[in-house]
Amino acid sequence: MRYRFIREQQQWHSVSVLCSAMKVSRSGYYEWQKRPPSARSIEDAKLWPKIERMHRRCREAYGAVRLRDELRKIGVHCSKHRIARLKRANRLWTKRRHRFIVKEKANPAHARYPNILNRRFAIASIDRVWVADVTCVWTFEGWLYLAIVLDLYSRRIVGWSMGPGCGEDLTIAALRMALQARHPAPGLLHHSDRGVHYSSSRYQEVLEQHKMISSMSRPANCRDNAVAESFFSTLKNELTLHERFKTRSQARAAIFDFIELFYNPVRQHSYIDGLSPVQFERARG
Repeated sequence: MRYRFIREQQQWHSVSVLCSAMKVSRSGYYEWQKRPPSARSIEDAKLWPKIERMHRRCREAYGAVRLRDELRKIGVHCSKHRIARLKRANRLWTKRRHRFIVKEKANPAHARYPNILNRRFAIASIDRVWVADVTCVWTFEGWLYLAIVLDLYSRRIVGWSMGPGCGEDLTIAALRMALQARHPAPGLLHHSDRGVHYSSSRYQEVLEQHKMISSMSRPANCRDNAVAESFFSTLKNELTLHERFKTRSQARAAIFDFIELFYNPVRQHSYIDGLSPVQFERARG
């Protein structure tokens, strides 16, 4: 690795300075240059373009383990350690993860419901428990708010809505999209935080009309809605933190593409056996 680094840097620095800095001899470096490539380096050279293409195809979101799994699907077999080594050597990085602090706004005049879900995130069947939440994305036109409804069984985004304001209309639109797409049976458990856009009478009326049961997180406890928060973390780490959106329309198009063309149908999820939400639902019937 030291000799390779010297070769890469010698167009900017002298070999003598580089060898001194890396604590190797010049004679050793020149001898290394004369050696024929090893079988391992030849295999690495063949493998690297496939890793790089898969990395781009997966939107730079996957680490070594998930890239290994995706490569196996197309008949390319190599270890996670080899993938990690080649990524480091070629300075190809997975999009970094960040932690977020969630602030909740509540209206004491609105109805409050108990935390029925109580962090029981492992669900046995489809459309039995939905979780809902709201986040925002900055654009040069101002904030764009995103409301989502997620099915806990498959981790699929079954409803979403975007707009310049965060209120009842936004969250109700996401809920109605989910209802229209899924037609759940009576008794579905709907879990959210205690924000005004979920505790309002209008939102609760929609839940009652469709015989859904309301569950709410405890005050200032985002872990009670951890799966929805996890999706937002994925969205931000794999898309919005790496983009500078000029307009809300541009952000809307990018988020739509992420949800409907990548996250739901393609993106691996460790909780559901390394499948995407759509693949998991099809596999389980």
